[in-house]
Amino acid sequence: MKFKTIACALALSLSPALAFAGCVGHEKQSQSCAPGSVWDAVSQSCVESASS
Repeated sequence: MKFKTIACALALSLSPALAFAGCVGHEKQSQSCAPGSVWDAVSQSCVESASS
C-alpha cells in the first residue's frame, strides 16, 4: 500500500515537468496580416504589399 502511494505521488509531481518539457522549442507562431499587407521578416511587422 505504501509503495502505491509513493508511486502515485511521484507520478503526479512529475506530470507538470513532463508536460512543460514536451512544449520546448515551439516559440514560433504563425503571423497573419490584414488583407493588402504582408509579413516583413526584417522589421518583424506587417507592411503594405507593393502592387505591381
